[in-house]
Amino acid sequence: MRPRNQPARDQLTAVLARHAAASASSIAEQLGISIPTLHRMLQELEGQVVATGKARRTRYALRMSLRGDLAELPLYEIDKTGRAELLTSLALVHPHGSCMSLANTGWPIPDESRDGWWDGLPYPLYDMRPQGYMGRQFARAEHIQLAVSANPEEWTDADVLHVLSRSGSDVSGNLILGNPAYEHWQRGKAEPPEPLKARTLGRAYARLAEQAVAAGVAGSSAAGEFPKFSALRELAGSATPHVLVKFSGADASPAVRRWSDLLVSEHLALECAATLPGIEAAKSRILIHAGRTFLEVERFDRHGMFGRSRLNSLTTLNAALLGDSSNDWTRLAAGLAAAHLLAPGDVERIQHLWWFGRLIANTDMHTGNLGFRPQGTLALAPAYDMLPMLYAPLRGGEVPARKFEPPLPLPPQRSVWVIACAAAVSFWGSATQDARIGAEFRGVCMANAERLRRVADQV
Repeated sequence: MRPRNQPARDQLTAVLARHAAASASSIAEQLGISIPTLHRMLQELEGQVVATGKARRTRYALRMSLRGDLAELPLYEIDKTGRAELLTSLALVHPHGSCMSLANTGWPIPDESRDGWWDGLPYPLYDMRPQGYMGRQFARAEHIQLAVSANPEEWTDADVLHVLSRSGSDVSGNLILGNPAYEHWQRGKAEPPEPLKARTLGRAYARLAEQAVAAGVAGSSAAGEFPKFSALRELAGSATPHVLVKFSGADASPAVRRWSDLLVSEHLALECAATLPGIEAAKSRILIHAGRTFLEVERFDRHGMFGRSRLNSLTTLNAALLGDSSNDWTRLAAGLAAAHLLAPGDVERIQHLWWFGRLIANTDMHTGNLGFRPQGTLALAPAYDMLPMLYAPLRGGEVPARKFEPPLPLPPQRSVWVIACAAAVSFWGSATQDARIGAEFRGVCMANAERLRRVADQV
């Protein structure tokens, strides 16, 4: 004779697999049993079911394995001193999504995820995934060993978790997912690599650039993304040896000349952005060696050799916390402030930075180019990727002439615009006088400085 409620017991995993974050009453109703009976059956599935939420808010889901493993993935956080702590843990669930609590972590939590349920991956992980030029290089080099596609855009959420848990010991921000990645970080801390010496840095960067080009991905640079590599270098007085290095080509073509001009322009733009009220900017410098121009940018999510700090892009925060389709930094900043996640001072700083970017012809001010440090609320991170992209070469290498039309403010925006304009005029003036920039582009910069001065006199 079959045990009582055996049909319900047989169907339980199938019902759980169809709906993540289901309530006990919903599951019991589908199975035709009482809630106390359901609770007894759930105890029989210990280790296979995720349950979170208090009292009537408790929800259940069937665990999904990651490459055959049902164990939760620990998420570690590295502080500014280089000390690691277990922050929380993540479980994949059927039919899709995940469960990871952010309670008491200082990360802002969307209302729908306050009990730890996520339709996809928790948002703090999104900026950790390999992406951009370096991400595509990594995928191309490691996809066979990691058993994922060579194109990271094709990775599923499970693929991302697998890659991060195995190879994510040095990603954006200060989180490390999974024990294998954490153990790799520990080994690096026990036997740290030697930073590149200042006296041979040019040669070392030239060698790393050649390696990056040799391992490069077709179509990933001239279309608008600088090729780059990461490095450790020694520099007296620097906050960290960790840097990202963008580099130009090594020939004398018009496109390479222009990319070199833009790298120098980015360095100058960051210096001028740092003169805006309350704005910090990433520290940078220019090196020229073996025909290449290198823009070295110090990582502001790194402190000393081992310390790290949190970092999330506006892209990720908007998707998780606002869901606004706009790319306008000022509009999104106002939305974050309305949600009590961003202080008025940072809203004004973003307004200054937004206008500055537009007044230096930065046509690539997407939401991935503005960062924040989550800590209860959000704090604006230093400025980065700020340059006059209006003048970037086309994919085929052509360098077309383009006219700069300075955007004008509405009356309520005038005071912010005027301050940003002064910094932008300073940028164009600096670029006009910098001998590392080619004569042709210096002429463009001179014309833009004069035009912006005339416009400012009329605002």
